[in-house]
Amino acid sequence: MAKVDKTDAEVVIGGKVLTLSGYESEEYLQKVASYINNMIADYKKMDSFKNAAPDMQNILVQLNIADDYFKAKKQIELLEEQIKEKEKELYDIKHELIASQIKLENTEKNVKNLESSISDDSKKIIQMEAELKSLKKK
Repeated sequence: MAKVDKTDAEVVIGGKVLTLSGYESEEYLQKVASYINNMIADYKKMDSFKNAAPDMQNILVQLNIADDYFKAKKQIELLEEQIKEKEKELYDIKHELIASQIKLENTEKNVKNLESSISDDSKKIIQMEAELKSLKKK
C-alpha cells in the first residue's frame, strides 16, 4: 500500500496566517481556507454580525459551515436515491428490451414459417392446377 505524504500549507483565514496540515493537496487546503474567508466576508457585511462578540462570530461561522455540510449531505443522499431509482428503471427497461427482442425473433421465425408455408401452398396450387388441366384434356 502506497504511503500518502502529509501536506502542510500556509493559508490566511480571517486575516491570520495559519498552517494547515492534511493528506489533501495544498490547492485543496487553500480552497477550504478560501471558502471560510468568503463566508466570513459575507457575514461581515451584516451589522448584527459585526456587532457580535468574536466568539459569537466564530460560533455563527461554525454553525453555517455545519449547515452547509448537512445540506450537502442531504443532497448527496437524495441524488444517491435518484441514482438507485434510475438504475432500477434502467434494469426494467433492459428486461423489457430483451423480452421485446425475443418476441421479435419469435415473430420473425413465425413470418418465415408462414412465408415458407405460403410458398409450399403456392407450389401445391400450381401443381394441382396443372393436374386439373391435364385431367380436363383427357
